[in-house]
Amino acid sequence: MESLPDNEQELEMLFGEDIKSGRISHPKDISDDLIETIAETPNICNSIHLPVQSGNNEVLKRMKRFYTREWYLDRIALIKKLIPDCGLSTDIIGETEEEHQDTVSLMKEVGYDYAFMFMYSERPDTLAAKKLDDDVEVKVKNRRLQEIIEVQQASSLANNKKDLGKIFSVLVEAVSKRSKSQFSGRTDQNKVMVFETNDAKIGDYVRVRALSCTAATMIGEIVE
Repeated sequence: MESLPDNEQELEMLFGEDIKSGRISHPKDISDDLIETIAETPNICNSIHLPVQSGNNEVLKRMKRFYTREWYLDRIALIKKLIPDCGLSTDIIGETEEEHQDTVSLMKEVGYDYAFMFMYSERPDTLAAKKLDDDVEVKVKNRRLQEIIEVQQASSLANNKKDLGKIFSVLVEAVSKRSKSQFSGRTDQNKVMVFETNDAKIGDYVRVRALSCTAATMIGEIVE
């Protein structure tokens, strides 16, 4: 992997004027300097995808992730300190019951805005497929997956409610799937916002006040 840019000028030269997501492929890449640069650079979206995979250290060790739960939570704490309104998302996979509960507790502690959640399935030719038995019943996997989905939905809804009344800069991306009189776009935290079109057009940045929400979507109105 190439080294990450270490200052604002290099980032702007690399990414251009507008950066709408902060997807980090591996937590080891999120250094103090990178977090500080994101915090100090206005055109980097305040949204970081930091895939934890599991909240259990033994699982992380078996996956050769080379970080611990404690180290990961330290990264999260620094992000929240330097970028208070940062949107946070992650990837989650399935595990044993005790390991699963460690992941549930980590999700509650972090309070992600959204997450990509998966039931474990064996992939051919991987180390896990060669050395580990997939010995968890499908109904157990489904129950655990549903539990983390419910935890995430509650977290997403709570976070969205905190944003009601705030005004966001939103990139207009498309006509809403539910109504041709509405646009959908994304806030600086990478949250979906739906609002009446007014005189805006796709590609514009508009200021939108959040009026209501679901766990997945913010609903707002354009303000002058």
